[in-house]
Amino acid sequence: MFHYTVSSNKSIEETIMSLEINLKSENFGVLWQFDIKDKLQEKGLSYNTDYIVLEVCNPVEAEKVLTENKLAGYFLPCKIVVYKEEEETKIGMPRPSELIRMVEDPELKEIAFDIEHRLIECIDKSK
Repeated sequence: MFHYTVSSNKSIEETIMSLEINLKSENFGVLWQFDIKDKLQEKGLSYNTDYIVLEVCNPVEAEKVLTENKLAGYFLPCKIVVYKEEEETKIGMPRPSELIRMVEDPELKEIAFDIEHRLIECIDKSK
């Protein structure tokens, strides 16, 4: 499966706060939060589902990936989404191990699996 997604009973705001703390413990920072619902409504559309995209990065890991293969930078920064689906908050991400397969660079597979494992731990601790 190309993604990892879990459910939480927390609010979106609580989930994001928890994610930021857990990501920091793995040396990832949130570079940017993009509120898709607000942006679409700003453009006159009627999308009404809370949907936040967090762009996250660990600078040391980013440097490793870019040093190995600049094309892998197309997948940076990593994305974690937090959104509402009915009464649940969902937390998910595309799996780095799946994305990196497109680059066809065996050296990057290990790095991608490590990053994926660490991000999944952060997500699981945040739910």
